[in-house]
Amino acid sequence: MNRTEVKTGGPCEELGIPAVSFSGLDGAGKSTQIERLRCYLEERGMQVRVVRFWDDVAVLTQFREDAGHRIFRGEKGVGTPEAPVNRRDKNVRGWPMTCLRLFIYFLDALSLRRVYRRAVRCGANFIIFDRYIYDELANLKLSSRALSAYARFIFRLVPKPGIRIVLDADPEAARARKPEYPLEFLNFNRSAYLNLGRMLELSVIPPGDIETVHSEVIAKSLLLPGAVSTAPRASLASREVLYGVDAQSSPRSLSNEAANLK
Repeated sequence: MNRTEVKTGGPCEELGIPAVSFSGLDGAGKSTQIERLRCYLEERGMQVRVVRFWDDVAVLTQFREDAGHRIFRGEKGVGTPEAPVNRRDKNVRGWPMTCLRLFIYFLDALSLRRVYRRAVRCGANFIIFDRYIYDELANLKLSSRALSAYARFIFRLVPKPGIRIVLDADPEAARARKPEYPLEFLNFNRSAYLNLGRMLELSVIPPGDIETVHSEVIAKSLLLPGAVSTAPRASLASREVLYGVDAQSSPRSLSNEAANLK
């Protein structure tokens, strides 16, 4: 997908509730950008709900944690530069594990449909997903025709946030920030994310410093119908540079924003 294109639309937007999902490598900076977006929106009067995929959506989480620890002898916890861990879960390969993943990911997709509906009714007027089903699909070998078809099936099965962001990252830099998985797996994982970006029209943001990435996240988020319309004039200008659009050809919220700034 061309980085100047922004695809919008989905169940939340049909109800006037914009939604954004964040995906990407461990260590890509998702938590930082999610928190910055949340603060940005709440400072402008939006009620924001953050849905965390592993805590709120994923099924059989205790079984999955125990399998990685007891069966595959992986370490528990979150890796830091000072205290790296060696996790063995989504990086364990082989057809038996792939078949188990396909079953569990299907259950996660059904769970996501329910959680998405509840999130829409929660009273918030902006929803942020901390990871999405795309992060699970990125663990599959998408060069396989069968697994690529499975990924498309799951994509059609689940609701689609208006903006589906993938934060791209250099695998070595990501591993330095969050040392949990071997570099070989992170390289595989990154290729899968980029492949998914092309297959499923995800919006890939290239690696950059925190402020540059934050600016792109804000610009994309404000293109959603129903998003806050009080951004500074500089944001409008940056969007024209980044996305090759003007306020007249953007969604209604962007046009309203332009009118408010006159």
